Amino acid sequence: MAIPKFEEINLPLLEFTKDGEEKSLSEAYQYIGDYFDLTEEERNKYLESGNEKILHNRVRWAKQYLKRASLVEPTKRGHFKITKRGLKILEENPDKIDQDFLKRFEEFREWKERSKEGETGVEGETKTEKSPEEVIDQTHKEIKESLIEDIKEEIMNASPQFFEKLVVDLITRMGYGGSRKEAGEAIGGAGDEGIDGIIKEDRLGLEKIYIQAKRWKNSVGPGEVREFIGALKDKGGKKGILITTSSFTKSAKETAERNPKIVIINGDRLAELMIENNLGVVPDSKYEIKDIDTDYFSEK
Repeated sequence: MAIPKFEEINLPLLEFTKDGEEKSLSEAYQYIGDYFDLTEEERNKYLESGNEKILHNRVRWAKQYLKRASLVEPTKRGHFKITKRGLKILEENPDKIDQDFLKRFEEFREWKERSKEGETGVEGETKTEKSPEEVIDQTHKEIKESLIEDIKEEIMNASPQFFEKLVVDLITRMGYGGSRKEAGEAIGGAGDEGIDGIIKEDRLGLEKIYIQAKRWKNSVGPGEVREFIGALKDKGGKKGILITTSSFTKSAKETAERNPKIVIINGDRLAELMIENNLGVVPDSKYEIKDIDTDYFSEK
């Protein structure tokens, strides 16, 4: 039979995990291939980009959607298992698990909302009425949102020492901190939840920036922001960056806005900066879109 659409994979993939044991993606590829009785040719067919097998790509996206709805959870790189919610859903014996089904879960709705801009366009417009370029743009947004979540998970699973290295690498990629060696020496002494340090804003060190980076899981409140501002004053610093892997409450953002000398970076923005500066990410697929060269065809 034909390679199933990734939404058709959702239910059998969840059923694959019902024993509660940790599963690997490689095991999932094999299971789904067997479940749909795919031929070797179908299992080994590649995307047009030639970058990945179609079956592997669709299984990964099925797992991604299940994860965003908290039906499965990652255990370690390339591995996952079913959650209590996932087991409860299987007890309902659903006929299928598509996007409409997953929208019952708040986490999934929030994830889709972040990449929703441009999805409907003009009021009353449906996705099928979009131009091919608009569809590509929307798909790119969804892939980016998924990548941001994956980056944050990798950061939280890493050690405090690795997080320290990540911050140093990002700062130097962005042109701050002088050399990497200098930035590494300035940001040292990892604590239980993160790192602190002072780096150069420019290579000559005429201005310095005080950095506090914490791997918080809960939202950062105004108290932590005020403490950072106090620490900045104690250090004699004029500028500061407060980085968290989680988020900031509304009052925390307002506190920071009243202090123009500091910048706050939440987990999503941290991941975006990593993507923008090609840190911890690699190109996956590349499609070149061409248009008519009107100058060439002009006979003037």
